[in-house]
Amino acid sequence: MTRMPALSLAAVPGRRQATIELAKEIENRGFQGIYGPSLGDALALMEALAFATREITFGTSIMPIYFRQVVDFASTAAFIHEISGGRFRFGIGVSHEPALKARGISGGKPLTDIRNFVEELRNVPRVGEQPPLVLATLRRKMIALAEEIGQGMVFANGARSHMSASLSVLSEEARSGDSFFIGDMIPTCISDDIEAAKAVNRKTLTSYAMLPNYRNYWKEAGYEDEMNGIEQAIEAGDLDRIPYFLTDRWLADTTLFGSASDVREGVEAWFDAGIKTPILVPSSANGGQMKAFEELFAIY
Repeated sequence: MTRMPALSLAAVPGRRQATIELAKEIENRGFQGIYGPSLGDALALMEALAFATREITFGTSIMPIYFRQVVDFASTAAFIHEISGGRFRFGIGVSHEPALKARGISGGKPLTDIRNFVEELRNVPRVGEQPPLVLATLRRKMIALAEEIGQGMVFANGARSHMSASLSVLSEEARSGDSFFIGDMIPTCISDDIEAAKAVNRKTLTSYAMLPNYRNYWKEAGYEDEMNGIEQAIEAGDLDRIPYFLTDRWLADTTLFGSASDVREGVEAWFDAGIKTPILVPSSANGGQMKAFEELFAIY
């Protein structure tokens, strides 16, 4: 039996109605779930999915906690939870300094801020029951906190070879049971032109490689030489050199690319590594988002 992944979906201006239709198609094709990144208004998309779909699980992955007041988050999340019949997963995280700075926001200490946010969220009165909370995770302290105060965790661009070490901080029940969500957002490009597919994923991940918290995680995962090279390139102002350090070995560990069979086998490997919900983030070497979904649908 084929283990179906989930898919990442974002609603961009001018294609929002088409995105809702795409979500219906994702559900009809039997994918495990739909998860919206912080691009645009992911909560607005989730609200639309609550009405447009019938059975599929969906959620944010993730919504930065600093973007709205807690009472506003609590009201919206509880609303979507109720009208969807409990299909919504509220994925939250602290985001990254550049994204916050662009909005004139400054973050604090990630672990403390997440803990305080969750406590405040659950104490907002007269909004109704809150959905399961999924915490954005990379390193072990946040993973442990996800089990302590949440109902799940989600990586973005995790290293498959490092998953057993990362997930070792969880209890056996969380790792193997159905009640604790374990996901990973995986950049995916399907193409028989392997080099073209790798180039697409390198482009996708170059901006992440410029973020210190990601580099620290990938160092922990065994890619110290690559990350040190990137840091030297950033310091020298030679940003064009960053993709050089996103080696084939690293790319194969953090993304999916290649032929239909390559990608299907890769998804199975992610399941085997302990990720219960691989969330494919589709890109195409031959077009935009809609082309990427077309290519992805074709392999299942």
